[in-house]
Amino acid sequence: QLPFVESGGGLVQPGGSLRLSCVSSRYAAYAIGWFRQTPGNDREGIAYINLSRTATTYADSVKGRFTISGDLAKNTVYLQMNSLKSDDTAVYYCAPAQLDRQTILAPPWFASWGQGTQVTVSS
Repeated sequence: QLPFVESGGGLVQPGGSLRLSCVSSRYAAYAIGWFRQTPGNDREGIAYINLSRTATTYADSVKGRFTISGDLAKNTVYLQMNSLKSDDTAVYYCAPAQLDRQTILAPPWFASWGQGTQVTVSS
């Protein structure tokens, strides 16, 4: 069983919206981040929510357009993505997360990435 199951991706036109979901019972008691990756590039941390699901941090690239939220009872973290751009095209993953100043990172001990969900923004 994968530790994280991401869903909700798809094909959307520029300016459109998607909501991603991330379910994990194993990591329900961790701060969680959303990360994204394009071919040939490292994963980029784009959104972070703390353990109690009350505080959030965003990368500059998505600030003002994306919103991360969590439902502790459902072991689920969401990523609402609005005003999507072609640059948002990537595979999106969730994972435990930590902050290094304002940079969102997965902890060095974490290696069990899920399959991710593909988001394609294109007309």
